[in-house]
Amino acid sequence: MRTVARRVIGGRVALDRAGVAAHTGAAYSTVNHWYRHRARFDFPEGFRRDGRDWFWLDDIDEFHAAHRTAKRAELTKVDRRGDPEDLIGSGTAARVLGYGSYRNLPDTLLDHPDRVEELPDGRVRRLWRRRTVWAVADARTGRQSTGRTPGATGARQPHPYADDARLRCAVELLAEAEAAGRDRRGLGVLLARQLGVTPRTAQRLLVAASDASADPPG
Repeated sequence: MRTVARRVIGGRVALDRAGVAAHTGAAYSTVNHWYRHRARFDFPEGFRRDGRDWFWLDDIDEFHAAHRTAKRAELTKVDRRGDPEDLIGSGTAARVLGYGSYRNLPDTLLDHPDRVEELPDGRVRRLWRRRTVWAVADARTGRQSTGRTPGATGARQPHPYADDARLRCAVELLAEAEAAGRDRRGLGVLLARQLGVTPRTAQRLLVAASDASADPPG
């Protein structure tokens, strides 16, 4: 287990890599990725001391604020027109979220429809209220919503991976593969090894990371 280190050096607070991970909520592997590609992410250069890399706390705060702003700007634009109580199908829900296909709908919606209708051929049709879809979109950015998230009967519940630091690692892994021109084969196994999770969990994290990507498949 890594020890979180924070020191005051010359009157300024400094963090080592584990400290950066704890302070930002990112996975340790994500911090390593930011550092390896610091020119691309504009991650602070830091300095070497006592065999460790250190970074000034105020530099990390500035970086992380800019990084989160950039990530939110990459998300698909949400269509907020219409009556929040309207019931809509999967195709319309995808358009509301800015996706090119209903196949990109997250499990958060698919697993918690507001209504299910059985069709004559035995298939089922899932329906959601617009406010439910908006709440899922809001959970991607941390924005407050007046609607409820799918499956919530009382207090508002976030997306299962909304505050999961492992999701950031999945996002960065996808971005690294895309930048290198590689396909996604084998990423689940790699992510599972990095995070120490099952391959199935890794695949779910990659799907959630893909849902939050800038360009929806189409």
